[in-house]
Amino acid sequence: MPPPPPPSPSSLPRHSTLSWSRWTWTPPPIASTSTPLSPAAAAPAPARCSTKCPTENVFSLNRILSGYSKSGDLSAAHDLFLASPHRNAVTWTIMMSAHAAAGRGSDAFSFFRGMLRDGVTPDRVTVSTVLNLPGCSVPCLHPFAIKFGFDTNVFVCNTLLDAYCKHGLLAAGRRVFLEMPNKDSVTYNAMMTGCSKEGLQTEALELFAAMRRAGLPASHFTFSSILSVAAAMAHLHIGCQVHALVVRSTSESNVFVNNSLLDFYSKCDRLGDMRRLFDEMPERDNVSYNVVIASYAWNQCAGTVLRLFREMQKLGFVRQALPYASTLSLAGSLPHVQIGKQIHAQLILLGLASDEDPLGNALIDMYSKCGMLDHAKSSFFNKSGKSAISWTAMITGYVQNGQHEKALRLFCDMRRAGLSPDRVTFSSVIKASSSLAMIGLGRQLHSYLIRSGHRSSVFSGSALVDMYAKCGCLDESLQTFDEMPERNSISWNAVISAYAHYGQAKNAIKMFEGMLYCGFNPDSVTFLSVLAACSRNGLADECRKYFDLMKHHYNICPWKEHYSCVIDTFGRAGCFSDVQKMLVEMPFKSDPIIWTSILHSCRIHGNQDLARVAADKLFSMEPTDATPYVILSNIYAKAGLWEDAAHVKKIMRDKGVRKESGYSWVEIKQKIYSFSSNDQTNPMIDEIKDELERLYKEMDKQGYKPNTSCALHLVDDELKLESLKYHSEKLAIAFALINTQPGTPIRIMKNLTTCLDCHAVIKMISKIVNRDIVVRDSRRFHHFKDGVCSCGDYW
Repeated sequence: MPPPPPPSPSSLPRHSTLSWSRWTWTPPPIASTSTPLSPAAAAPAPARCSTKCPTENVFSLNRILSGYSKSGDLSAAHDLFLASPHRNAVTWTIMMSAHAAAGRGSDAFSFFRGMLRDGVTPDRVTVSTVLNLPGCSVPCLHPFAIKFGFDTNVFVCNTLLDAYCKHGLLAAGRRVFLEMPNKDSVTYNAMMTGCSKEGLQTEALELFAAMRRAGLPASHFTFSSILSVAAAMAHLHIGCQVHALVVRSTSESNVFVNNSLLDFYSKCDRLGDMRRLFDEMPERDNVSYNVVIASYAWNQCAGTVLRLFREMQKLGFVRQALPYASTLSLAGSLPHVQIGKQIHAQLILLGLASDEDPLGNALIDMYSKCGMLDHAKSSFFNKSGKSAISWTAMITGYVQNGQHEKALRLFCDMRRAGLSPDRVTFSSVIKASSSLAMIGLGRQLHSYLIRSGHRSSVFSGSALVDMYAKCGCLDESLQTFDEMPERNSISWNAVISAYAHYGQAKNAIKMFEGMLYCGFNPDSVTFLSVLAACSRNGLADECRKYFDLMKHHYNICPWKEHYSCVIDTFGRAGCFSDVQKMLVEMPFKSDPIIWTSILHSCRIHGNQDLARVAADKLFSMEPTDATPYVILSNIYAKAGLWEDAAHVKKIMRDKGVRKESGYSWVEIKQKIYSFSSNDQTNPMIDEIKDELERLYKEMDKQGYKPNTSCALHLVDDELKLESLKYHSEKLAIAFALINTQPGTPIRIMKNLTTCLDCHAVIKMISKIVNRDIVVRDSRRFHHFKDGVCSCGDYW
């Protein structure tokens, strides 16, 4: 027996909860029939209908439903919908759109399911509406489009393609694109945007070219999409061609396209072109100002940023839309804490200082860069909701201010709070571990990085390359670089810097050439590493070559640090006339680093006259620093001028200047052990001294002669030898030999420069015990192996 027919919707009472079994559908409940779900802002609401539907004409019904929906009166629309005896696809689509606009996506889906159960065939607008609903499963809805015959409809296929791309399903979107018999400009725009979002910029350019060949007109969205591609590629030529095409294709200026052009010129560092376009724009919105201000802030143009910021305020832009984050970024990069505090005060007045996550994070970053960690911590702990970005900003602040232990503790707190670190977090924490030279912790972070899925991140990979190098593990640093699936200029800079720190100038230069071969342009940091490599190997001609290449071929303005490297190279090579010439040419005032470098060069070559000039400069610049006193005293003592050496030390004592104590530390089983010269505090000091005595006996057999010039004191020879024997790095090496397995490398860190005698001793120890010994002092790395040091005895 066939089932009985379902009751007519008009025969049901209003708000009936009766289920229509499998043939029918019950609309989702409306929260209140008296209060609209959203404000009636679109149009005046039509008169409320009675229980009975006012018309049986579906066209009129849909007009009334549309009026209710636009006015935000969903309850009235719901009542009318229930009372209507006839509904078509438009009726259901109006209800779906109204619920979606009110943020009731799940209810909109319920209407779609009810429509299918009622046997109403969706039209193309219905399918497009459903595909645009938040949270929709595009692969599940795709078969419906095919079933109802819309797989060849351009409108539906465009919506389907756009939905796939927005959900990151680019392969499925490309399949839809290729199977479409007809394509229009919207089709190409959607596919270009999808490719661009996935980083496939070349494919997006090819689609744009295909669109032009097909004779399809480019819309504002087309220009915006292709300009974002050119900006991502930093391809100035393509962007300028698109700009010309915009001028030829459109008679009226469009603020949306102009904003895309501003963003393109900004990301290509064409501030002049960006400013000209901005000044010529007949219409500007808050996006225009935000793009330009962010670009000027990035380039630290403080005056221009503040001027444009005040202009926005005078023009009456909504205060919440002002570029506070960019201005705070500028204040941090200068650093200029007064600007930052003024912006902070405005945010407090607007109630945005603690609740808005991006602005709260910008405050943490600004105060950290200005060295005001107490204010940064206050902004961090006062935030009502801390995101992973907030934690990362505070961790980075600690690292920037040298508080590496606190950065690591905060990272542990972040993990306990249940937040997942991102690639920036890892980069900061890895930098903290490298600064502390904690290789054990660095390896743990590397392992955690792999488990959390950030191994392929170019930022994290570059940080690991730097970390392994700074912890004395050059081989692991190079292996990490070789295993990186993707590299950028930061990655190349890291590996060039690693070779430079180890004194391997030829390899550093080879990597520099490899960087150029792979299509990466060197920047200021790249050349700084190359010049440092030349400096540490005494390559004066190569240093001059790359310094000129930086200035004249790549048009990079040298920093003071570049001049410092060149001066250090010339000085160590004994080219003091070139040093004097560089001091005159340099557009900066000489700082203590440069004069200390000159003083060290004078020590190497015994240039007493220039040493006296350099020391006098340092005495006036840093009167409490013992370094120039010690070096000058040593220069005099080495020349046998003991009275002059004693006079310098007397001046040092009279001024109360104390030499910084030398200490070394070594990590064994993830624990740090530190030693000072002639240290007696270690519980194993007797075993350490016994081990050193054993080593000295072996060294005596091989012809070791103590270098007493490293103990330049007015004392007898016996005391000189005694003072040399127990330098901090020697104690640390002996301790490591006792507490580690034979054959394992030993890594020592020291806060001062390694002396000549220690350098000679460690070379011999590395051969006696057949171990690699890596010493990182205040200037560079020394890798001792089989009685030879990587520095070639030049440091």
